[in-house]
Amino acid sequence: MKLLAFRLGQDDPKMCTSVRLARRGHLRLISSSRFIPRKAIVLNPEASETLSASDAELAERYGLVVIDASWKTGRDVFSRMRRGLQRKLPTYIAANPTNYGKPYELSSAEAIAAALAIFGRFEESVSVLSEFKWGLEFLKLNPGLYPDRLREDRLS
Repeated sequence: MKLLAFRLGQDDPKMCTSVRLARRGHLRLISSSRFIPRKAIVLNPEASETLSASDAELAERYGLVVIDASWKTGRDVFSRMRRGLQRKLPTYIAANPTNYGKPYELSSAEAIAAALAIFGRFEESVSVLSEFKWGLEFLKLNPGLYPDRLREDRLS
């Protein structure tokens, strides 16, 4: 599956989860919305439709895009995004150090990992989370997203 991050550069690149994932080969960074394929699934917290397993086929064919914007200043960008098929994630709890324990305010890595898990791509999801010290904490905070056997294997 083609994974993309529409990076707006609103945060410190040293702390940016999408930059780290791009360096490690998990996704590709894009700097303009015109590079988002028209039928790609775009993870947008302001979308009206919720992401589901039925979106997996489109994501497989056209790609999955996360909008990498600051939670403080990104709301305007989220509401203006029109490219691709907009989907919001169900309620998940953040494990990243900046927003730990807050619902909805996921890092780009957590959003990508959650979407992959919804699509049944659990190993890929865990691979993304494993790039961060706090990543596997996301498994603990959101137990319904992952099969029990997978959580037990990773957390023991």
